[in-house]
Amino acid sequence: MRVGIIGAGAAGLMCAATIFETHPDAEIFLFDRNDGLGKKVIISGGGRCNVTTGILDVKEVLTKYPRGGKFLSSAMFRFPPSAVIEWFESRGVPLKTQDDLRVFPVSDDGHDIVGAFERLFVDPHFHILLKSAVTGVKKRKDGFAITVKGNPDPMIVDTLVLTTGGQAYRHTGSTGDGYAFAQSLGHSITPLAPSLNAFFTRETWPKELSGLSFESAKITAKRTESPSFTGPFLFTHKGVSGPAVFALSSLVAFEKYDATDPLLITIDLFPTQTVDSLRAKIETYTTENPNKQFSNIIHTLVPKSLAELIVRELNISETKRGNQIAKKEMLKTAQWLKAIPLSVVQRGAGDEFVTAGGVNLNEVDPLTMQSRLCPGLFFAGEILDIDGYTGGFNLQASWATGHLAGENVY
Repeated sequence: MRVGIIGAGAAGLMCAATIFETHPDAEIFLFDRNDGLGKKVIISGGGRCNVTTGILDVKEVLTKYPRGGKFLSSAMFRFPPSAVIEWFESRGVPLKTQDDLRVFPVSDDGHDIVGAFERLFVDPHFHILLKSAVTGVKKRKDGFAITVKGNPDPMIVDTLVLTTGGQAYRHTGSTGDGYAFAQSLGHSITPLAPSLNAFFTRETWPKELSGLSFESAKITAKRTESPSFTGPFLFTHKGVSGPAVFALSSLVAFEKYDATDPLLITIDLFPTQTVDSLRAKIETYTTENPNKQFSNIIHTLVPKSLAELIVRELNISETKRGNQIAKKEMLKTAQWLKAIPLSVVQRGAGDEFVTAGGVNLNEVDPLTMQSRLCPGLFFAGEILDIDGYTGGFNLQASWATGHLAGENVY
């Protein structure tokens, strides 16, 4: 049995390893246009590689996917985060779970994750074909023909697995070629959009707060269903970023917005308090500090740079003291802190971590990852119409679907 795998990212690596461990007589041909394995795996998590999530309840894990959670169920129960953790640790890569339930190698080096596969792939059953840009695939009676750039003779394999990823991080080789391969074999591709990206805003004042972060804020998009997400975020020199922003971006991945039709969002810095309770707190601080400048009073609630900006944005005189502040100004301050308005005009170019959309899930068997349209063809990873929030969920989906495909290639 000759198995061809196109794409040496997380799904492709795990698929190859699983085939070898469950079908040791298979000849495995792993193609990748890069000069090394797992380029995107290595740079994920800022180079530390957020391997998976520390959430061990599979049902809860499946709620972390805006698209594809139901489809993932079989793969996830078959190879859950606990199994992923055990897989790497049993192969010499100790992992650690942070307080935020993100799982990283103890070394904080993504190379160690890929190294677990490199050590396995020295076996002669593996044929690692790097710098091999696949230009086309065809179904034949005897299997599949894979054409590689610069090589006039196609390679024939019995079974084909497409693990080419999406089209995010294009410099790592995720150029979307796999969608064309899937279509040439009869599959349809759902609309594609970037997900898990930063927001660039029309307002320029976030630049003044660049680097200022908050552990928990509720960010809401003012569109039809008003999707929202609560979590950490930070201001950047062009807008806002961080986990809560990335999650919200995935919920509005297919929304159209630009400078002429911006996406209006609000940021609630005090999601556990009401406007009235926050106003009352401000009033108490103001009464207790009648001679303090109002911006310094607000500084008891938020960092000084933001307190000074609030006063300016609400057109309150910077010299006003506590005993000069009207109750309506206190209310306006509380309302602003509960719904900081921003106009998103652009997705953070190049910041998207995953692609929303992909191979139509109705055309793939979730119990095996085999195509329902083309026998012998399998899919795994981001090429599918599956994407999750930040926090290790996308790599977990790739490990799980790659593992399931690898178990079923025979």
